[in-house]
Amino acid sequence: MEIRITTKHILWVLYILAWIIFIGLSIEAGGILFNAFYTLFIKPMGAQFFWNKMDLSGLYTADKVYFIIVTVLMSIVAILKAILFYIIIRAIHHKKLNFTQPFNQYLPRFISYLSWLAIGIGIFSSWGTNQSKLLLAKGISIPDIQKMGFGGADVWFFMGVILIVIAQICKRGVEIQTENDLTI
Repeated sequence: MEIRITTKHILWVLYILAWIIFIGLSIEAGGILFNAFYTLFIKPMGAQFFWNKMDLSGLYTADKVYFIIVTVLMSIVAILKAILFYIIIRAIHHKKLNFTQPFNQYLPRFISYLSWLAIGIGIFSSWGTNQSKLLLAKGISIPDIQKMGFGGADVWFFMGVILIVIAQICKRGVEIQTENDLTI
């Protein structure tokens, strides 16, 4: 008996994994937003027990503006990551990724969206990292950069640039395929 794994099976597994990651990232983004709102407007002690067991009380007591900046950056990074996986889910769900004819009009646009989202995540992660370093230099205690979700900005930039190159290759593939379809 031969077990045959097809592209359809792989896409189904990736679809499920993308949903799991999307739900986790959405919960994270919502948790950060809720905790920031709760800390700012309801109970300032919430900074001590922030999302993911982070203690932002030192930051909150030092300067509320810095607290807002850091939590907004954390929220933006988490939201952009969730949007990235939502676009992947949407593409798989609506069957826009066609492997019988891979170079269609949707593929370069899809990869381009992913690349710009990755670059956006890299920009805001880098900004958050720099902000954290600035706060540490001022003597304000903050959690680890990885725990706040700012780690890996260079990886996100790298992925974004590679995806831009792949999007341009796919765009050229669409052009060649269209020319071949017109010649026949």
